[in-house]
Amino acid sequence: MTVDQRWAVARRASAELVGTGLLVTAVVGSGIAASRLSPDDVGLQLLENSTATALALGALILVFGPVSGAHLNPVVSIADWWRARRTGVGLTSRDLGAYIIAQVTGAVGGTVLAHLMFGLPAVTVATHRRDGPGAGLSEVVATAGLLVLIAALVHTRRTALAPLAVGAWIGGAYWFTASTSFANPAVTVGRMFTDTFAGIAPVSAAGFVTAQLVAVVVAAAATAWWYPTGRHRDATTAPATTAEQVAP
Repeated sequence: MTVDQRWAVARRASAELVGTGLLVTAVVGSGIAASRLSPDDVGLQLLENSTATALALGALILVFGPVSGAHLNPVVSIADWWRARRTGVGLTSRDLGAYIIAQVTGAVGGTVLAHLMFGLPAVTVATHRRDGPGAGLSEVVATAGLLVLIAALVHTRRTALAPLAVGAWIGGAYWFTASTSFANPAVTVGRMFTDTFAGIAPVSAAGFVTAQLVAVVVAAAATAWWYPTGRHRDATTAPATTAEQVAP
């Protein structure tokens, strides 16, 4: 790897670190604010938390998309790496390692930042248990849905819609899943270090991360079937529109 290539990887990884950190800051910080603003209404707390998260996520994709692709999520990076095995376009193994390290590190830093902004200790270990088969199934659904959505946007050359579409999916999945849609191993790890509204106990986090990784396999199978590439394309594959064909 040349010096220029190393700098390019470092630049992209730094974007993933800061972007994931700010995403977790939005999740944890809005959860703290919601608990203080609406202490007696859990439904309103969730509305405030989900709205802030969805809006912040869309904005972060706009900021960091041109730098690193704004994965901000290890399973998105793993899916991109797997796509490169099929199409030749995507993350290398070295890039994948750099992205995941940056994302997890950034997530923990994002929790610390949120705590400091709200005058809390930098780190508090979460005690909120989020267990049960329903929560695990929810994480598979939320995570697989996110990955298939991204694959659809890439396949149809509509990635400009990613900020709106991804934010909408995560914001909606807050409400229609029993787990409130973590859908992100790095965010899950970061939320282990906050004993606030957004926290998740370490014993529960392991199950969430496992479900999220299972979702990668589910999404990879669905994507290969629904959005075939190369010799696997057939007459039922919808063609790109003229606008999509000329998009950069």
